Amino acid sequence: MATTLVKGQNGPLSAADVVISTQVGAAADLSALLVTDQGRVRTDSDFVFYNQPSGPGVQLRGGSGGAPGALAISLGQVPADISQIRAVITLDGAGATFGRIAPPTALVADANGNALYEYRIDGLSTESIVIAVELYRRGGAWKVRAVGQGYAGGFAALVTDHGVSVGDTPTPNAAHQPPSARAHQPPPAQAYPPPTQPFPAAGRSYPPPPPAPAPAYPPPAQSYPPPTQSYPQPAQSYPPPAPYSAPAQSYPPSQPPPNQPPPYQSPAPQPQQPPPPTQPFPATPPSGEVSLAKGRPVSLAKGQKVTLRKEGGVALTRIRMGLGWDPAKRGGLFGSRTVNIDLDAWVAMFDSGNLVDVAYYGQLTSKDGSIRHQGDNLTGEGEGDDEVILVDLNRIPARVSTLLFIVTSYQGQTFEQVSNAYCRLIDETTAAELARYSLAGGMPFTGIVMAKMFRADGTWKLQAMGDGFQAKHPGEAVPQLGRFL
Repeated sequence: MATTLVKGQNGPLSAADVVISTQVGAAADLSALLVTDQGRVRTDSDFVFYNQPSGPGVQLRGGSGGAPGALAISLGQVPADISQIRAVITLDGAGATFGRIAPPTALVADANGNALYEYRIDGLSTESIVIAVELYRRGGAWKVRAVGQGYAGGFAALVTDHGVSVGDTPTPNAAHQPPSARAHQPPPAQAYPPPTQPFPAAGRSYPPPPPAPAPAYPPPAQSYPPPTQSYPQPAQSYPPPAPYSAPAQSYPPSQPPPNQPPPYQSPAPQPQQPPPPTQPFPATPPSGEVSLAKGRPVSLAKGQKVTLRKEGGVALTRIRMGLGWDPAKRGGLFGSRTVNIDLDAWVAMFDSGNLVDVAYYGQLTSKDGSIRHQGDNLTGEGEGDDEVILVDLNRIPARVSTLLFIVTSYQGQTFEQVSNAYCRLIDETTAAELARYSLAGGMPFTGIVMAKMFRADGTWKLQAMGDGFQAKHPGEAVPQLGRFL
């Protein structure tokens, strides 16, 4: 069992090879600074990070897709003039701070995976960088100390204070490792806690979330705003009449034509006025519902609905829901890289407030066969849809009233670090795009309900949602979905 350390506490290390790992609730990087008694590196090669993963006696392993990785340290290979090895956690993404996530944890284990020490780093707020733990020499032996020092000066100041030259990029000893394929299993216990019970178990439905009362025709999340006045008021309906002036006289004013008043007595003509409107300008329906049109994909706003019928009233039968996003790109002092974002698209099927089934990366086809997930994308790279879900509306059981299309972040990055997220509806029969909803702006959530399909008036309707919540996988998400029904 690991010994729990508090800030400033230390302990002996008897193992010759140790591994330092971390648990962080956001995308982060782990790095190491090998410093002398003066607290500075000898050369830039004593700085171990994602673009230079090897140093004297220290190797950075893993770290794909925003995960921090781990530092494997062979203490016998550390040069004699290195007195301390400092493990540093740096949050990824602009504006990220430790105060917005759960306190990170640093773990020290031997080469066989036996936990030696554990340190929960409390007390951080606005910092995005922290020196978590350090290994140091004392009397010819190595010890570990819980540091927990947040660094307010920024990453550049941190490494500069330790003697790293930020003007020249260190030459990488090895390329940053590409993300490795993960098994389609619930998140590992060490990285993120799995749901309290298996999800979903065959022959047993997941405990339903509390049903949310809803009218037969669900109101949109946000009504489309009516115009601010009953009809558009043009700045000027007609050109104003020119000021009246007497026409040029063709006869002496003392001799006006018979039976005609002199020109200066002619009454001024009255300007024409537009007739008042007979009825107010029609406002957009409060429901914000739009219609599908052949050849003209509908761009949905948050809360808008669309009836799943083609022009002419023919109901759609087989649809495809495509979901896409782009990985975040980050530039840094020591080179830029793409931060892979592993998002998972999935569908939850509900009978009123009760969960019936799901289609997700661990069960690609619903038990009734009506929904088929086309596979998992681990990075978001590439053009077009990143994940595709096929829905056969004719095969959905009559008791299923609602489908929620959900995207969750497997490794805990928030949607603030995702760009160009969208979902689009395609007619599977003709391959024509019918509607699209683009997520505007990032949100500090790890899960988003992108769209909802529901039965109303004897037909299926689709509603754009874009509502966020905190969950990294279906097991964490399901108990929270009741409010979206």
